[in-house]
Amino acid sequence: MNHVIIPKGYKPLLDEYDTQRAIAYIKQTFQSELSSALNLKRVSAPLFVTEASGLNDNLSGTERPVAFDVPAIGAEAQVVHSLAKWKRLALKRYNFSVGNGLYTDMNAIRRDEELDNFHSIYVDQWDWEKIITRDNRNLDYLKLIVSAIVDALCNTNNRLQVHFPQLHANISREVSFITSQELEDLYPELTPVERENAYVREHRTAFIMQIGGALRSGKPHGNRAPDYDDWQLNGDLILWDDTTDCALEISSMGIRVDAKSLDEQLTISGCEHRRALPFHRMLLHDELPLTIGGGIGQSRLCMLLMGSAHIGEVQSSIWDDETMRICEENGIRLL
Repeated sequence: MNHVIIPKGYKPLLDEYDTQRAIAYIKQTFQSELSSALNLKRVSAPLFVTEASGLNDNLSGTERPVAFDVPAIGAEAQVVHSLAKWKRLALKRYNFSVGNGLYTDMNAIRRDEELDNFHSIYVDQWDWEKIITRDNRNLDYLKLIVSAIVDALCNTNNRLQVHFPQLHANISREVSFITSQELEDLYPELTPVERENAYVREHRTAFIMQIGGALRSGKPHGNRAPDYDDWQLNGDLILWDDTTDCALEISSMGIRVDAKSLDEQLTISGCEHRRALPFHRMLLHDELPLTIGGGIGQSRLCMLLMGSAHIGEVQSSIWDDETMRICEENGIRLL
């Protein structure tokens, strides 16, 4: 069921015109900060891939991709869920070297998404990927990259508030790192979402690591596809949103699977059939570079920095009648 949080006394901080100006400024500024921090070059990316390629992101395994036939090539195409796999293949095809990477604008349709303040069927994010050495495949390197992304985010926020002094998002540069098992141990009676809210309310900026495998409770903190992130070397970047009084996930990212971790995770997930797909065969035969990468939500970042109550205030999507009625009655302007 769709759900909308209505902050008490909410009023947008910018009018319609300045809202569009601020969105443009955030996107231009952050991608510049991000590419400089991580040594990334912008590339063009696909809106769809063929089903047979195995390149689409399987997400949690239950979401249905938007698919259509392409008579001209006699194949079935799928609108991407994300570019998690495509980026790694692109790094090889474009002859990127160690220490260099790419970023791109990713647009997706997630038809089965439940709609609320933070979720839309339209997804826009910066997808990025960088080649690393085998020595970089550790948590210390992951934390270093996370901290660099948070610095880029805070730099963007500071520059934004110079141009739009009405805005006052408070983002902490200090990242609190915690594993999903440590989080479960702290709050054993809470659900994963409740744990995130409790922890991030206190720490403001947090990175929850090692998501995908089963915890001691027998359940994972969250579902992850087995064929891009290494579940021991990944995590979610979550910031506290004062407007909605909620924890807001800004990025899911991680060091990607190598042949060994892919083999193990395909077995655990019961996805043995994927071994025959072209992308997976290349990974299992060590034919792709070792990488780290992730996605950073563009609309989520905009709503956080602009103090918006609903993602529909910073992106144009479609909503159910009840959501539109509630938003209109409470001064939330859906684009």
